[in-house]
Amino acid sequence: MLVSSDLYKKSSKTQKIRCEICANYCKIADGNVGICCQHKNINGELFDESYGIVSSLSPDPVEKKPLNHFLPGTFTYSIGGFGCNMACLHCQNYMISQEYDKYSRGIKITPEAIVENALKFNCKSIAWTYNEPTIHLPFNKKTSLLARQKNLKVIYVTNGYFSDKSIEEVLGFVDAFNIDLKSMSADFYKKVCRADLDVVLNNIKRVYDEGKHLEITNLIINDYNDSISQISALCDFVLEELGPEVPLHFSRAFPYYKMNDIEPTRAEILYKAREIAKDKGIKNVHLGNI
Repeated sequence: MLVSSDLYKKSSKTQKIRCEICANYCKIADGNVGICCQHKNINGELFDESYGIVSSLSPDPVEKKPLNHFLPGTFTYSIGGFGCNMACLHCQNYMISQEYDKYSRGIKITPEAIVENALKFNCKSIAWTYNEPTIHLPFNKKTSLLARQKNLKVIYVTNGYFSDKSIEEVLGFVDAFNIDLKSMSADFYKKVCRADLDVVLNNIKRVYDEGKHLEITNLIINDYNDSISQISALCDFVLEELGPEVPLHFSRAFPYYKMNDIEPTRAEILYKAREIAKDKGIKNVHLGNI
């Protein structure tokens, strides 16, 4: 499907285009795809190669997203796609985000069918989850607007790597966010995720300032982002830039993808993280995968 011209720029000299769907701002030559591998330059136009193709569909408890303070006790209709705009070495869903060509089969579905399914399963919301939803913005937007017409809320489970244009779009149709704040170390983001920490922090603040429901998840990895100083810095960011009412989830990592030699996160580190967060004044702290 042809992407709206608002989300990319053409070069006046070559057939290269600049994708503006996420913060990578990929410059894509004719016949090539961007980092996410979902958007292709065809004769100087940007096409969404995976429009209407998903990896997974499932009604889930909303707490599984995790969102513990948004429509608690209800089900959300979860939709996952393929690809990602980061390249995290520890990706827990790498089979659909990084190596889907080896493992996964696509499911074709229309926006109307997704909304019908959500209502059939008595869900109160739909959730874009499992892989990074931002890279499927045109499909997400159309489906989400239909869902809202049926009084369904819309959830984004995201790494927060929005472009300036895409965050404007997303804020227009998403009601609740869980944003994965992977570390407070710029070096961690650069080496482990191939991304820019400041972009994520600025987008988190933007979501909060717009009054959207927001919860933060930090996946703690042994010997990478599990130090007391890193955990403390993350809690300080939540308190100083957001507020003590923003729920914070600390989650346990397991050996996956290119970090298959790590040990599962030590339980005592998660308990310590919860203690630090509560002592600092964060009101709602939750542990995951433990």
